[in-house]
Amino acid sequence: MGKNVKVTKQSSTGLNLQFFDSKKNRTMSRGEFADAIESGLYPDYHVRHIKVGNVEKRIPASNPDNNENNNLG
Repeated sequence: MGKNVKVTKQSSTGLNLQFFDSKKNRTMSRGEFADAIESGLYPDYHVRHIKVGNVEKRIPASNPDNNENNNLG
């Protein structure tokens, strides 16, 4: 499939909040993107589950490969 998703909005702490899929012309929140990844719609990405205080956050991440140019950011 390829990595066509870019981060379009970050919090002041650097948390990725909004994503844009250029192939589907679709903007997604972090939760929407995480849902789509977990549903199998984005096989080149995975979701990290990170606990912050008492809350677990789902953090979308691109699957590792040797190309630093296609990481989220």
